[in-house]
Amino acid sequence: MPLPAYKRVVLKLSGEALAGNVGYGIDSDVINSISRQIKEIVELGVQVAIVVGGGNIWRGLAGSEKGIDRTTADYMGMLATVMNSLALQDGLEKVNVPTRVQTSIEMRQVAEPYIRRKAVRHLEKNRVIIFAAGTGNPYFSTDTTAALRAAEIEAEVILMAKNKVDGVYSADPSLDSNAEKFESLTFLDVLNKGLGVMDSTASSLCMDNHIPLIVFSIMAEGNIKRAVMGEKIGTIVKGD
Repeated sequence: MPLPAYKRVVLKLSGEALAGNVGYGIDSDVINSISRQIKEIVELGVQVAIVVGGGNIWRGLAGSEKGIDRTTADYMGMLATVMNSLALQDGLEKVNVPTRVQTSIEMRQVAEPYIRRKAVRHLEKNRVIIFAAGTGNPYFSTDTTAALRAAEIEAEVILMAKNKVDGVYSADPSLDSNAEKFESLTFLDVLNKGLGVMDSTASSLCMDNHIPLIVFSIMAEGNIKRAVMGEKIGTIVKGD
């Protein structure tokens, strides 16, 4: 049996992915599908850390545009990521995958505080870690959280699972039929072309720490395993 291409990964899930086709809230069918896919790679011996967004419940930037103070809106977004993380933990434990949620904002009744050494120890014991509440600071996205945590725990790759696209395109494929899908890019390409794969802070962190990024669709069951096994799916973004 072929071995996985990566031993330790960070899976970045958008909040919108958890909403499925509904567009808002949490779709239990999506949670169950993602949980099954994660179980597949855990059983291969892959150590998995997850960062999930909160856009299906609350988006900080959108809130600030409606007149809410940006810092307050961002903290509200961090709390949304905690709700998503707990839902994902519940889904994983229902398929017998031991899981811990660690938050950057302390809330000991529902999750552990983020401690890097403890997170690494959980991974070494084959527990899935879900990093919630972003970095704990306003003005930083969950993309940046994924890049930061990947660097801290020395993950080999970030798997960026999308629910609307199956890779990186030159334009929005739902609006432009001539949009070109890229098989591979550099982080400088992403920054120079303004492709919007992840924000510039996150891209710079990945580039500086030599952490590749694989962008793919979460909607096709089994794609997480395909990415971990090194199959060519989606778009890979590297430092050079």
